[in-house]
Amino acid sequence: MSDLVTGDAVVLGLRPARLPSRGLAILLDLAVYVTGYVLISVGLTVATASLDLAAQAAVAVATFLLFLVGVPIAVETLSHGRSLGKLACGLRVVRDDGGPIRFRHALVRGSMGVVELILTFGSIACIASLVSARGRRLGDVFAGTLVVRERVPGTRVMPVPPPPPWLAGRFTGLDLSAVPDGLWLAIRQYLTRMNQLDPQVGATMAVRLADDLVARTGAPPPAGVPAAAFLMAVVHERQTRDAARAFRPAPAGPGAGYAPAPAPAPMPMPMPMPGTLPVVAPVPYVAPAPAAPVAPVAPVPPVEAPRAGGFAPPA
Repeated sequence: MSDLVTGDAVVLGLRPARLPSRGLAILLDLAVYVTGYVLISVGLTVATASLDLAAQAAVAVATFLLFLVGVPIAVETLSHGRSLGKLACGLRVVRDDGGPIRFRHALVRGSMGVVELILTFGSIACIASLVSARGRRLGDVFAGTLVVRERVPGTRVMPVPPPPPWLAGRFTGLDLSAVPDGLWLAIRQYLTRMNQLDPQVGATMAVRLADDLVARTGAPPPAGVPAAAFLMAVVHERQTRDAARAFRPAPAGPGAGYAPAPAPAPMPMPMPMPGTLPVVAPVPYVAPAPAAPVAPVAPVPPVEAPRAGGFAPPA
């Protein structure tokens, strides 16, 4: 992995492409370009059959140079460094700072590619890529570019093993706010790979991580609890708190983003039929008058509690 630093001092972890993948991408691009050149040449030969030999030779040379230099430059410029061969191999051309390339980068790469890839049959490009620490050929060095891998095989994330049942809920009052993210990551990596380590080495790592965790939380180490079980229980407690914080329901109250439901419209009174009694409208409900305000009671001054000393109260 290559640590590239951008102009904003951000470190980019990119995987430079090596010679085998780059060679395969170049061969695929050449196959596409040669196929297109043959088809276009046949069409131009038929179209320029009525011209003289000099005009036909000029058209043939222009077509050859177009497919040799112009088409690769145009493809890399328009696709931002992803030609058909690189797209098939999961590669991409980027700048040294990780940004997309422009026309001048593609122009330098295409011009140098004529010498490196065509005239010398790729020998100079192979030697330069093997010597370079990041697998760059001379065109990449002069253009300030780098070919990186976009498709990186993912790793399977192993779940953290659950703690023993007798430790469930024992560390609910533990203060975990001072534990840094780096220590959490180290503990998680140890717990997911503890079965792959040597028993003695794994026990030593568990004790060291448990000591660091106890020092960060400020609580004494629990007596009779193994270091690995302590780490499992604390990580499980942290995951429980994160889940409770993420799925906590929003507090309901007035003005919490919900508009009050509109009052239902009064239903129209039906018209009385001939020969029947008229329907009497219901009498509206009148709310009772509010009671008289009660005089406020004078507040009772708080009683100062005695200060606790450094000794525990007697039993």
